[in-house]
Amino acid sequence: MNLARPKTLAALVITAGLLTVGLPSATAVTEARSTGCGKQAPDTGDYEVVSGGITRTYRLHVPEKYSATKASPLILVYHGRGKTGAQTEAFSDLSKLNAIVAYPNGVIGDENKQAWQGAPYSADGVDDVKFTADLLDKLESELCVDTRAVYATGKSNGAGFTAILACDMADRIAAIAPVAGAFYQQGKRCTPSRPVPVLDIHGTGDTTIPYGGDGQRDLPSVQTWVRDWSVRDHCNPEPKIAQEGDDVLKYTYKGCDADVVHVAVTDGGHSWPGSDASSGPGYVTQTFEAHELIGAFFKAHKL
Repeated sequence: MNLARPKTLAALVITAGLLTVGLPSATAVTEARSTGCGKQAPDTGDYEVVSGGITRTYRLHVPEKYSATKASPLILVYHGRGKTGAQTEAFSDLSKLNAIVAYPNGVIGDENKQAWQGAPYSADGVDDVKFTADLLDKLESELCVDTRAVYATGKSNGAGFTAILACDMADRIAAIAPVAGAFYQQGKRCTPSRPVPVLDIHGTGDTTIPYGGDGQRDLPSVQTWVRDWSVRDHCNPEPKIAQEGDDVLKYTYKGCDADVVHVAVTDGGHSWPGSDASSGPGYVTQTFEAHELIGAFFKAHKL
């Protein structure tokens, strides 16, 4: 799937016409070239960057059509707790998109599992927001990146971390697309510097991160979390609800300063839509492929 801007934004059709998402507030097509333009790019592979005195690792995918003279979109992908960037690349299919894709790895926290800042089990004192900024600096200095087209997605704990990035790095992250997100309460207000486009995907049958929330773990309901973003982005209070296929409900908020869309998979598990069982437990819908929907949403939104 090419991440070039579509000719019309009246409706984007995903997969075989089974899921559409309207994107009325997309911005005009312009690009901002990073300092890495014109340089010899690193190959697809595994790399390191030092941040906060810690050597961090990430997997980098450089698309076949990459050009050192044309700025490319960049997608940051955050794995779930106890998983890795490589595992997430394997089930998510995000590397099929015509974009530079980076899969960073978290630091080991509780139960000897890699995790991300903001969760109760993440490593103490690790600043993953600063790590993300340092990683972006490195990637933008080595590759020809469109700095107005930098995006964040992920699954579970990693998806929850993308929400922190939307709050704290809205000046560099153009849009987020969390999947099965673990949105732990942070105890502070989220005050992004600009309205942030949000595409949220979650299964109603998720038993790992329950759709209805979990008060004992300070997890809000998914609908509450989405509504909070609709308020931040100054949307009309009631979304338009549409049935897509047999097992998907799409909630589209209108009148927003930045688009807010929620996709609820009926009885969906803690999984990545369109993938296989390796993405997580529970039912995996094949009505749409998450990477295609995410790619379409991202390509319609720039800083």
